Amino acid sequence: MPRPTVTSPFGPLVVIANPRSGRGRVGAELPKIERTLRDGGLDYRIVQTTHPGHATEAARDALRGSERYLVAVGGDGTVHEVVNGMLQDDQPIAEDAVLGVVAAGSGCDFVKSFNLPGDAVQAARHLAGDGVRRIDVGKVTFTAGAAEMIRYFPNIAEAGLGGAVVARASRLSGILGPARYLCGFWLTLPGFRPAVVRLDADGQAFEWRAHNVVVANCRFYGAGMQISPKSKPDDGALEVLVMVGPKSDAFTTLPKVYKGTHLPHRNIVELRASRVRVEPDLPFRIEADGETLGTTPATFEVIRKPIRLKV
Repeated sequence: MPRPTVTSPFGPLVVIANPRSGRGRVGAELPKIERTLRDGGLDYRIVQTTHPGHATEAARDALRGSERYLVAVGGDGTVHEVVNGMLQDDQPIAEDAVLGVVAAGSGCDFVKSFNLPGDAVQAARHLAGDGVRRIDVGKVTFTAGAAEMIRYFPNIAEAGLGGAVVARASRLSGILGPARYLCGFWLTLPGFRPAVVRLDADGQAFEWRAHNVVVANCRFYGAGMQISPKSKPDDGALEVLVMVGPKSDAFTTLPKVYKGTHLPHRNIVELRASRVRVEPDLPFRIEADGETLGTTPATFEVIRKPIRLKV
């Protein structure tokens, strides 16, 4: 006898998944996720994305069609796209919308800051219930060609070496899985050129020779690196780390980053701000949540608690 179908407290689930993510692992895990939802009696529909930006479109269409419970299945890139579909002009499209996350494929750093399950089946079970937490979201305004563009990021963004690493890693073979970021790092490091970086943090002006600027809403990125251990995603501020030392610092600091024990460090400037303007004298690549965006100059801001996260 079939199980009765019920809705969650937030209504039927709109499950948004990129089946090709994680070398096709997300697609392989979808049947298990669906089985778990059915066993839990949850009403849902699935949108399998087919092109970049599709998850953003699907999220926006669902909210405009009065659906309220959006579930991102995959890694940080899928979460990034869904969140961008939930916001417009720095406001939620629907105040009562809820974001659920099922970490699948090669993993999701975003969920680590909330102690959410890293296993797809456990995460799917966790979608039941009514626990939510309002969280902040970062916003970056950057240059893309001749245009100025805006993107929201729930996790972490950076300009400089990190942006170049993500761009390089995206061109590496998917067979490397989560190790792509680390491989991209060591391939990019030798040829990367630092720059003189002018930075304004809430009206305070600074200038350093630096090779990377990290702007963090949450704590983890790069497949498990706890780059910003002080970040709290609901405190109305962004943690800013400016790497001002020699690139060779990477050989000693990188192993510590996984445990979050790299701070304090004599060559890492720590700031906390709600708005940060970054202007290097050489264009720095920008990435957000592992997605390559554009180049500096760029402005990073915090949007206070526009997202309700299922916890």
